[in-house]
Amino acid sequence: MRALWAAVRELLIVVGIALILSSLVRALFFQAFYVPSASMEDTLLLEDRIIATKITKPFTEIQRGQIVVFKDPGAWLPEYDSDRNTFLHFLSVVGLLPSDAGDDLVKRVIGTEGDTIKCCSENGKIIINGQELLDEEFTKPGVDTNQVEFEITVPKNRIFVMGDNRPDSRDSRFHLETAYGTVPVNNVVGPVQLRIWPLSRFSTLSIPQVFEAIPDAQS
Repeated sequence: MRALWAAVRELLIVVGIALILSSLVRALFFQAFYVPSASMEDTLLLEDRIIATKITKPFTEIQRGQIVVFKDPGAWLPEYDSDRNTFLHFLSVVGLLPSDAGDDLVKRVIGTEGDTIKCCSENGKIIINGQELLDEEFTKPGVDTNQVEFEITVPKNRIFVMGDNRPDSRDSRFHLETAYGTVPVNNVVGPVQLRIWPLSRFSTLSIPQVFEAIPDAQS
């Protein structure tokens, strides 16, 4: 009996250490998420699993063209109740399952602090600091961008985000009444570096080259 208890105690210690390490990794380094909607098609599909990296956030600025996970800045999402049981919810909290918090969004950064963004050019393209995004190969084929006409300048410490599936994305364009629809940088969980599931779509997610031609914001 004593040997059995010793084995059980050792197992509990190992499991406890594993959970603590998993929680630390989730809190400090990276976190897994489900893609919650079709707003990022075809780059990300509904129920894809992605990894957001946290370790780079304190040391690098958010860049145009990055895909980021961020917390709802205010009434962007409807009320949400997770259908996971208590055990599965616990596993998501400690990082063994993707987050099911219900207040996470994933979009692409179109503008950062100081950028002037306009929709749209005569070609129906987004204009950033006077430069058209002529080759938006990352957007869903066949979609337009002109659902909302606007011209804004991104405030300090905020970002302007849009979905790659423009007609099916309730992004910054639809919340212009509050800080021009921008998201506080502090709400960003981290940039999305990997699409990990399904395995047939496993891929890194880099910044499209078209963003390299965008001039810096005028100071």
